[in-house]
Amino acid sequence: MRFRSSVAIDLGTVNTLVWVAGRGIVLEEPTAIAIDTAVGKVAAVGAAADALADKEPQDIEVIHPLRDGVIADLDATAAMLHDFLRRSRRFGVLRPNALVCVPSGATPVERRSIVAALGVRRPRYNVQLIDEPVAAAAGAGFDLTGGAGGFVVDIGGGTTEVAAVAGWRVVRARSLRKAGNAMDEAIAAAIRTEMGLIISQRAARQLKMTLGVTGGAEGWAEAVGIDSAQRTPRTDYVPGGLVATALEPIVATIATAVHEMLSEIPAGLAEDVVRGKIRLAGGGSLLPGLAGRIETAAGIGAVLVEDPLRCVVRGAAEILERHGDMGKHSGPGLRQLAPCRGPGPFGYSLVTPAAGGR
Repeated sequence: MRFRSSVAIDLGTVNTLVWVAGRGIVLEEPTAIAIDTAVGKVAAVGAAADALADKEPQDIEVIHPLRDGVIADLDATAAMLHDFLRRSRRFGVLRPNALVCVPSGATPVERRSIVAALGVRRPRYNVQLIDEPVAAAAGAGFDLTGGAGGFVVDIGGGTTEVAAVAGWRVVRARSLRKAGNAMDEAIAAAIRTEMGLIISQRAARQLKMTLGVTGGAEGWAEAVGIDSAQRTPRTDYVPGGLVATALEPIVATIATAVHEMLSEIPAGLAEDVVRGKIRLAGGGSLLPGLAGRIETAAGIGAVLVEDPLRCVVRGAAEILERHGDMGKHSGPGLRQLAPCRGPGPFGYSLVTPAAGGR
């Protein structure tokens, strides 16, 4: 009998994944919730809600409650998570543990908002946070025991995490709020300006993954949108060069961040990084041509990890299994939460375990 269940959550701007001990990844849904404004109730969550985005059905408001990897709408996030976890959970006797991945650059207030989202409804959870680069490194196959290290670039929807890690700890990290969503917005803006075609974010995402920074195999891709002058539906062919040009500033920012981060790592970590190569994770890492750009900027090999979309939650699950009961002690790389001694947002403060704590 499992007295205390455990879950690992990759709460992303675009997608949320939930892993449950003994069952594996049980949920992978868009981070979205639809509200019926006429009655003030939840109409749909996850994929069903995301399918309504950009279609503007009457009395339905579709909310994507995370922005740049952190909670922008606490009530919507809490309702969405409650639904996801209700579908995922098998009830145990004790309060369940939850390990949640957060961007390395998230502020203390942003981190506390995640705790609040998991605490405002029953069942409440024992929550600890893990920096995404550590989870990504574990999921990417790095063996971080004994002080070994590696270098990861995790490109999600809201943030890009560029980090060197060692011994289950972040050594150097930079969290860029330029990632998949920013790429989609840049493509949509370029197509509206150059072609007079208004496309949805979903259509922009498809063009991004088809054409990337290389222009695609065909050099073009079809898109359907609204003619900005006639205000009628129109189909057009989008040149690959237009998409590549729109993506270039964001891709260049990521490549530059990788180069700068490599220049800051300790000499003792250099061999681990060169031998382990730069490992690319997250949905944005699937962008055609990106790995080559990063490899050129870094001067060392860059490889796409196996199943990059699930890399972070796999790593968080590994850490949770390695760690055991969060109520007893701190695990590798975990951010422990404890009651504040003084007043503070949501009544929590962050405590970082001493180096080497288990």
